[in-house]
Amino acid sequence: MADGRARTVAAPALTVRGRTFAWGERTYVMGILNVTPDSFSGDGLGGDVAGAVARAREMEAAGADILDVGAESSRPGAAELDAREELARLLPALEAVRAATALPISVDTYHASVAEAALQAGADIVNDIWGLRHDPELAAVVASSGAPLVAMHNQRGRPPCDVVDGVRAGFEATLAIADAHGIPRERIILDPGFGFGWPEEQNLEMVRRLEAMRVGGLPLLLGPSRKSTIGAVLDVPVEERLEGTAAAVAIGVANGADIVRVHDVRAMVRVVRVADAIARGTWRRTPAAAG
Repeated sequence: MADGRARTVAAPALTVRGRTFAWGERTYVMGILNVTPDSFSGDGLGGDVAGAVARAREMEAAGADILDVGAESSRPGAAELDAREELARLLPALEAVRAATALPISVDTYHASVAEAALQAGADIVNDIWGLRHDPELAAVVASSGAPLVAMHNQRGRPPCDVVDGVRAGFEATLAIADAHGIPRERIILDPGFGFGWPEEQNLEMVRRLEAMRVGGLPLLLGPSRKSTIGAVLDVPVEERLEGTAAAVAIGVANGADIVRVHDVRAMVRVVRVADAIARGTWRRTPAAAG
């Protein structure tokens, strides 16, 4: 990094659907595609399959590296969906998006049956907000499929603690489950869970101390986009959190994020590009950039 602090990411490059994610070279952008009717962020598409395809194409054109498709809201207090209802929402949009884009697709689910069906329908990655600690069958699905896993530490329902200690303990618990099921660590990406059970001050601390949460040299994903902590800092509603998200993303990149999960792909791709140029010190002037 530009101030001399080295990132400790040590995982080998990961190839997904012909795209190589070379950890440490740059920060990758995951675009959020909600096919829920009740997303906290106000962008849920419900059953609008054509809208999902249009948004996926827009995100691809804007520079997204991964699309994250989810059919169940993870906002605080949201009711847990039955897996059959989740699949009924998810599969039409997922199949249509898969046909419309060559980007890797992650499925945002913690149900083993949903993950298995989604992978068969063309998803490439499983993104589990409970880090293999909710559905005991999910680890076996991930292991047998060979799919990469994004595993989040979810603090909801857990006692208060130091944010770094809590996240690291959660990661270690997830990795123990993954190891027991034979999921190779080089296929795992860890997410500390910004906004999932932490007070606002600790969400901010999470971004500030992100590199300290890295376990086993694995890549880190950060998802602060439009979250209520940003709204609390700025005292603004969800539709006015673009600049706050940009600040959290830029500082997250400087402090170790390898992937950022965002709603506003075009703007955040630009934020990440400049943040990488400053934090990683790898940008070189080209003729097109002159002036």
